Amino acid sequence: MSYDQSSKRLPAPCIIDTGIVVNKLDMRRLLMDLRHVRYLHLLENNLQSQGEGYVLEVFSDPQRSTLVANHALYLNVDSFDYLELKMSADSESYFDLVQDHRRLRLIPLTNLLQDHSSANLNAADLEAVVDQVLSAKWDLQIDDEGEDTF
Repeated sequence: MSYDQSSKRLPAPCIIDTGIVVNKLDMRRLLMDLRHVRYLHLLENNLQSQGEGYVLEVFSDPQRSTLVANHALYLNVDSFDYLELKMSADSESYFDLVQDHRRLRLIPLTNLLQDHSSANLNAADLEAVVDQVLSAKWDLQIDDEGEDTF
């Protein structure tokens, strides 16, 4: 058996490529990696609106709204009952945020693997710049100490 028999606890859910996510923290974790998306607003499976935008914030707050406007998406997981993770015919993931008969479908337009490799390059470049700045600061401190001795 794959669960701990001593405590009689079932293992945590494992969702791979498709499934339903109800835990708000798990929903946030999935959505936080999204950047540029195509979105569809469906009401009872009828298209209400669609567009492209950037996910600027993902949060959980029962007092705040999910907002989609001006190509910006501010997603509150508390606005939805669950997230349905699906695969398109092209084997690409997309996300349906579901609340009653309303769906906000998010289709990623950026590839996380490509974003991650370019982020690593940017991090390396940033690290090099920080090293240069710290080195320059160190040199400046040495110069300042030398001036105080005169």
